[in-house]
Amino acid sequence: MAARSLRLSILDQSIVRQGGTATQAIAETIETVRLAEQLGYHRFWVSEHHNSTMIAGSTPEVLMVKLADETRTIRIGSGGIMLPNHSALKVAENFRMLETLFPGRIDLGTGRAPGGDRITSSLLNPSNRFREEDYREQLEHLYAYFRDEAGTEYGRLLAVPQSPGIPQQWVLSSSAGGSSTLAAQLGLGLVIARFINGHAGPELTEQYRKQFRPSDQFPEPQAMLGITVFCADTEEKANQLRKLSDYTLLMFERGRFEPIGPYEAIANYQFSAEEQLRLEHNRGRIVSGTPGQVKQQLTALADAYGIDEIIVSTMTYAQQDRLRSFTLLAEAFGLTPPESQS
Repeated sequence: MAARSLRLSILDQSIVRQGGTATQAIAETIETVRLAEQLGYHRFWVSEHHNSTMIAGSTPEVLMVKLADETRTIRIGSGGIMLPNHSALKVAENFRMLETLFPGRIDLGTGRAPGGDRITSSLLNPSNRFREEDYREQLEHLYAYFRDEAGTEYGRLLAVPQSPGIPQQWVLSSSAGGSSTLAAQLGLGLVIARFINGHAGPELTEQYRKQFRPSDQFPEPQAMLGITVFCADTEEKANQLRKLSDYTLLMFERGRFEPIGPYEAIANYQFSAEEQLRLEHNRGRIVSGTPGQVKQQLTALADAYGIDEIIVSTMTYAQQDRLRSFTLLAEAFGLTPPESQS
């Protein structure tokens, strides 16, 4: 697959940096979506996280209104709505409203992780039993709500508003089976969340394609890869961003979900032998380097998975590092702004 045929998209988590505020984090997400559209990125998704001081993005469906209103052409979506935390009917109505407000531009990406801890998830949805079969049922209900095929013993059940279109539906998956199988059986798009599981391999797309049943939205299977990317002008800068990310992931694994600090605070930190093993285990979650190096790595991944779209996550301390990474990546792949597209 030629690199020029790749679509690039962005997944943003509204990171609250050390010493910063949630207000600043949301403002930076708005600044980022404006730049993403100017650079020619295809989608801009926001995530759902709870009970954390380092991530301000807890309500994608609310933030999406602002992001879509600030832009004109880029697709706006959730990456994802953590469906077990919610009523499927309420999610359907939220996203039908978004589709009514911004027709043809809304994506609904769903996942089954808590987006935080299980206690918080249980409080968000007291009926949540954390069972895979419940998630399947919720996805099936969403599918029915969007197609006006839902009903009860008392009659038809409509998800309103009755917009002429429906959001494009995607399912996030980080392992074989389960979610990828559901996406295939319902004819939905698949996002391979390699930024969560660096060992999620091409077998996911192979399995998805073999099991895929065509739908009105996706006559053919469509998958994209989600991965963390750090693109910098120099290898030294890329290595600094990578080391800070490696350190942050280690802290996450220890239950320390604290705001990201500057690189200087960990510049002299030496990873232990045990930590090096964990870094090696997480290696597949991240791509880093100069524009040429990153382009080569992402193109190789696209070829291996047989995909034509990659959605990138870039969690950094400084907003300028994040914006510079997105800019260099767009230039490396020759993305064209909407005004330049034929």
